[in-house]
Amino acid sequence: MVVTQPTTILKEKFGYDHFRTGQKQAIDRVMAGESTLVVMPTGGGKSLCYQVPAMLLPGLTLVVSPLIALMKDQVDALNDNDIPATFINSTLDYQTINERLNQAKSGQIKLLYVAPERFDNDWFVQQLAATHVALFAIDEAHCISQWGHDFRPSYLNLAQVAAQLPAHPPVIALTATATPRVSQDICQRLVIPDDGVINTGFERDNLSFKVVRHQDEDRYLLDYLKLNADQSGIIYASTRKEVDRLYTFLEHKKLPVAKYHAGMTEKQRATNQEDFLFDRKLIMIATNAFGMGIDKSNVRFVIHAQIPKDLESYYQEAGRAGRDGLPSEAILLFKPQDLQVQRFFIDQSEGDEAHKQRQYDKLKTMERYANTDQCLQQFILDYFGQTGTKPCGRCSNCLDDRESVDVTIDAQKVLSCVVRLHERFGKGVVAQVLAGAHNQRVLSFHLDQLSTYGLMQNRRQRDITTFIDFLTAGGYLETRGGQYPTLGLTAKGAEVLRGQATVFQKTAQKAKQTLEVDDTIFQELRSTRRQLAEQQHLPPYMIFSDKTLKAIGSAMPQTMDEFLAVKGVGQAKLDKYGQIFLDVLKAIQPAKAQS
Repeated sequence: MVVTQPTTILKEKFGYDHFRTGQKQAIDRVMAGESTLVVMPTGGGKSLCYQVPAMLLPGLTLVVSPLIALMKDQVDALNDNDIPATFINSTLDYQTINERLNQAKSGQIKLLYVAPERFDNDWFVQQLAATHVALFAIDEAHCISQWGHDFRPSYLNLAQVAAQLPAHPPVIALTATATPRVSQDICQRLVIPDDGVINTGFERDNLSFKVVRHQDEDRYLLDYLKLNADQSGIIYASTRKEVDRLYTFLEHKKLPVAKYHAGMTEKQRATNQEDFLFDRKLIMIATNAFGMGIDKSNVRFVIHAQIPKDLESYYQEAGRAGRDGLPSEAILLFKPQDLQVQRFFIDQSEGDEAHKQRQYDKLKTMERYANTDQCLQQFILDYFGQTGTKPCGRCSNCLDDRESVDVTIDAQKVLSCVVRLHERFGKGVVAQVLAGAHNQRVLSFHLDQLSTYGLMQNRRQRDITTFIDFLTAGGYLETRGGQYPTLGLTAKGAEVLRGQATVFQKTAQKAKQTLEVDDTIFQELRSTRRQLAEQQHLPPYMIFSDKTLKAIGSAMPQTMDEFLAVKGVGQAKLDKYGQIFLDVLKAIQPAKAQS
């Protein structure tokens, strides 16, 4: 009897000759029946750690996935690779669910994706008991830990489910965002031994991190999108209102944008998500309701227009850029007032005081990240327990060569105005007084009588507000109070006001064309891919990733055997698409020769 090897499945089904770091180790453990925790960065290839064994084990691989979108995308991608897989979730009626369970029992499918809430149904658990489950995979496993950033009570039952299945299958838990404490919690709950943890590190060497602060964010955003046209990306905002505002602003500028938030109808969200996945609209503006489980591999940038609640969320969302391994960017546009939005969300949450305090502490870490001068990648790795790493050499802090300008006099004007206002007003009023505004509030409080009134009237009020944000972030000012915070002077600010310290500010960051410009061959191949995607109603990246398309364009294969040798091309993809792309390449060759 010939035993199929994992490397054979890897090449035939997925088109790769070698496993990435940690994948083979995880697969070997699973094949030996040993429970395992896999901690890999987004885009590191976690799914192959259970998809390859699923094709080799004699039985069903049960995959717990938290989002419907993720299930459908992964099942579509597997089916396109001729791997029998399906899902069961709340969108299906009873008859369809029963049919799919019968397929699982009879061995017609190898992978079954389900939501964690499904295990609350006793009938469903009984049906699984009659199925030979060979492997129990739990994706987004950090959701099982109360110390994680996305704890979900529905995940708590999973440990019992694994133990109750008659075949007693090994468990493979997978996550991209687990601190040492969260990893320990996952292992305890799922009875995974200490030597069963495979952590490949959190570094994404194709991802460049950037923080942009103290400037006109809308201007920067617009310039960046225009300079990096034809690239696909996600812009995150914390509130529906800000998503709507950014969408209106960028659509008015004729940019290919879509939006996604919980205030839209299900049909609107589905349509916009599909437009983004199919590259009809290159830019998605969304709240964090979008993205978890979106496998779109050619996202080139993720921009956070407002600061997220914690570093785990940020790293997970930022990690949606560059899943195919090509150079990509993660940019945070930081304004201190956006912290108030997250504080409001924490205050309104249903958790107890201890939980709220944990969330406040996580937000403070996020604030430190936004203001640090340390290498940004290093800061993130330190947080996840990966210490002793070298500076990445590619983040905005590592590459920051901007000139520092002495802004002490302007700082003293602002600080003096705060003192003259007896620290009773917020930054909006401070900016209005300094700009010499004649509005009702300034006049009714006789603030036009202050010695600091109009001191900065040569600057736009918006620029003054941005400068106040800079002083707040630098610790010269502090916000006090809750929903309507006032500005107060700190000890550090008092030193500046007394002339005992100076303030330097770096010149504004300018948006740059930093992403790779696509060549003509790639554009032709991408056009062909999109036509095939529309015909088969599959997102383009499921046919071939950008990385594979670039490899095809570089190799310029002329035969089916040469095409199969390209990294990312498996037998199933060769049979379906090989000749079509070969014909395109042959048409390109004469044009290339003439040029």
